[in-house]
Amino acid sequence: LVAEIEKKITEAFEVFDRESNKTVDVREIGCIIRSLGCFPTEAEVQELLTKIEVEEPGGFVHLGNFLPVMTKVLLDRRFQPIPEDVILHAFEALDENKCGYITKEDLVKHLTEE
Repeated sequence: LVAEIEKKITEAFEVFDRESNKTVDVREIGCIIRSLGCFPTEAEVQELLTKIEVEEPGGFVHLGNFLPVMTKVLLDRRFQPIPEDVILHAFEALDENKCGYITKEDLVKHLTEE
């Protein structure tokens, strides 16, 4: 189970490892965590970062420092997924015309302007 979780974390980390040097910008950590099905608040992300050694200068996180912290988070099921009804309610709020879908243009507008 641990090996499977570590593989999943490593694969998610590598998506953001643009230099292929087992490091990512510290600003990407929230995205990586969320891509693993966890939905912490920004404050909770910052709390996790205090447990991960961030390499200075520039604020980079090494996979070796991220992996044990994130493995424990997943094993402990620390951040539960957002309930389906909450996601549906958010979708319905964006679906102003009540047509059952959101156009790409509307989604871009909501994400960039509102």
